[in-house]
Amino acid sequence: MNENSSYWYAVNTKPRWEKKVAKSFEQKGIEHYCPLNKVIRQWSDRKKVIFEPIFRGYVFVKVEEQKKWELRKIDGVLNFVYWLGRPAKIKEEEITIIKKFLNEFNEIQVEHIGLHVNQKVRIRQGILMDYEGILIEISGNTAIVKIESMGLQLSARFDKKNIERVI
Repeated sequence: MNENSSYWYAVNTKPRWEKKVAKSFEQKGIEHYCPLNKVIRQWSDRKKVIFEPIFRGYVFVKVEEQKKWELRKIDGVLNFVYWLGRPAKIKEEEITIIKKFLNEFNEIQVEHIGLHVNQKVRIRQGILMDYEGILIEISGNTAIVKIESMGLQLSARFDKKNIERVI
């Protein structure tokens, strides 16, 4: 891996700070992308066109590998989005696809494909690792999973990050 190579990363921002963080990146000459959606908002006395971030709480940034940690010093940046314990690198093609999609369509909505009640899930970590069950309840960062084994129904409470959807 070349240390001077630039990669796209997603940084997590403070709530409603996406445009402020993007402006800070711009002022510092850092390549970034904060996709915005044009929406009409109704106030009591008027309608107004505003631009809202499509990915709430996130801004994409392209930076050299060795300089990425400096981004966390910028006001409003909380952290990187991680994948397998490292800041997740985003492919150039994926950023290009997002840009093309936004140029083609209006009134975009982003839905997170997450965990849903009655969905089949697999335990990723712990004593019940690789067991599958049905998600019964989600509360904050915990989830209750029903596991059927030996004709018994067991329900256990797990950290949400330790379960995954079964496709």
